Amino acid sequence: MSTSNQKHPTFNLFSENGGLPGNLFPIFAMMRAKGPVVRVPFPIGGRDIQAWMVVRTDEVTQVLKDHAHFTVDPTAIYGESLIRENLTESGKSSGPSTFFTGKSMLFVDEPDHRRLRGLVSKAFTPKYMEDLRPRVQEIADQLLDRVQGQGHMDLVEDYAYPLPIRVISEMLGVPQADLDKIHVWSGVLSRGLGVGKPDPEVVESMRAFGEYTSQLVTHKRQHPGDDLISHLIGIEDEGDRLSESELISMITLLIFAGHETTSNLIATGTLMLLDHPEQLEKLKTAPELMPSAVEELLRFNGPSTIVGPRFATEDIVLGSEEIKKGEMVICVVKSANRDENQFEDADELDVTRNIKRHLAFGHGIHTCLGAPLARVEGDIAFSTLLRRMPNLRLNVPRENLTWSSGLTAQGLISLPVAF
Repeated sequence: MSTSNQKHPTFNLFSENGGLPGNLFPIFAMMRAKGPVVRVPFPIGGRDIQAWMVVRTDEVTQVLKDHAHFTVDPTAIYGESLIRENLTESGKSSGPSTFFTGKSMLFVDEPDHRRLRGLVSKAFTPKYMEDLRPRVQEIADQLLDRVQGQGHMDLVEDYAYPLPIRVISEMLGVPQADLDKIHVWSGVLSRGLGVGKPDPEVVESMRAFGEYTSQLVTHKRQHPGDDLISHLIGIEDEGDRLSESELISMITLLIFAGHETTSNLIATGTLMLLDHPEQLEKLKTAPELMPSAVEELLRFNGPSTIVGPRFATEDIVLGSEEIKKGEMVICVVKSANRDENQFEDADELDVTRNIKRHLAFGHGIHTCLGAPLARVEGDIAFSTLLRRMPNLRLNVPRENLTWSSGLTAQGLISLPVAF
């Protein structure tokens, strides 16, 4: 690991306990002013390592598509200890593999990534997602039917969370009765993965999530149905199939990623519209703007702050900085999506903006598999909400809202609204 480069000051995003400030955008703006690539101390596995944050669009795109110089597999650089130390206090793994502890699509390069993604990609095509539109609409209306008469709700608990988790659970074949415990595990994981010292609650949630999924797979083997988990168990494509570890890692990834980020999109996006009443009025009067509005909400304050870290496989110059072999490179998509070099009035929300590209779903071979589903769900969620509740407004002072503040993603814990 090389020593810190002295050409630029080192930014420290994290407090001693690994916490993050509530509003990261001013910090990202200061980083972009210093350069596209900046030094940060990064807490992981109970220790700080020096890493690089990439904060402008061009350099983020370069890293995400450069598979010759960067890997997503930390074990290729650090060995198995990196992930184990970040998830267990003893440094020893326990329980079945999950998307974070096993070889999921998040942490493998080609050709393994192509093989794993290919086994599930047929279920996530734009056409298949569009075919789900009537069912997504039905769920959205059912959720709002429950609260319409009372004149108020917690938009996170009553709408933004249950909509995507019900959709993805029906796709996968996860019993509705199990969604509450998945909600608890997902909340802990979204807040606790990635930085700081190993958190016993994160360790326990990951273990419980893996064991639950293993039991679900066992049940599906005995009682297969017309769902994606049953399909993954039985699939055989050109003689290839998922191993047991890969299967459980894949399913935990699809459950977690299939609802957590979209829930954040719906909740945070609603707040952004309430924060910008003139943009909200544009959408009410011109609902045909909703597809472009969803893209703008993804750009302006999307659900993911960073995408999975990359590791340099050899020395390389990036944005005039010398990245040494083995160093961690963190692509900050929330910063790249506010890049002044790419977007006019980048810090302004404009639902009429014609966006040629943004990086909310990542880029390259690891682009979010569920992006088409998230777009359909976002379109329906916002359109239905504004149509049925045109007088939507905050039901608490803005400063009373609380956020979960993990580096991977930031999301509202609660969003009380009246209508």
